[in-house]
Amino acid sequence: MVKTYEPLYTVKEVSKILKTNTDAVYALIKQGQLPCLLLGSKKIRGSDLERFIEQYPAVPLKPEEESHAEVL
Repeated sequence: MVKTYEPLYTVKEVSKILKTNTDAVYALIKQGQLPCLLLGSKKIRGSDLERFIEQYPAVPLKPEEESHAEVL
């Protein structure tokens, strides 16, 4: 979870928040999907991480999954 008022995260911290590995985070940075600052090492602003999570496209449900989603 992105912490309120947490100004900067390391790549390792972002990988834990996104539940992925650091290689995936570096790939997102390289592709321009996740902005970073270079302050000795790459750092990600909390606001940029929040925006990335909110704007990342969700996978649409398949028809058979939609019926289960209604029950939940």
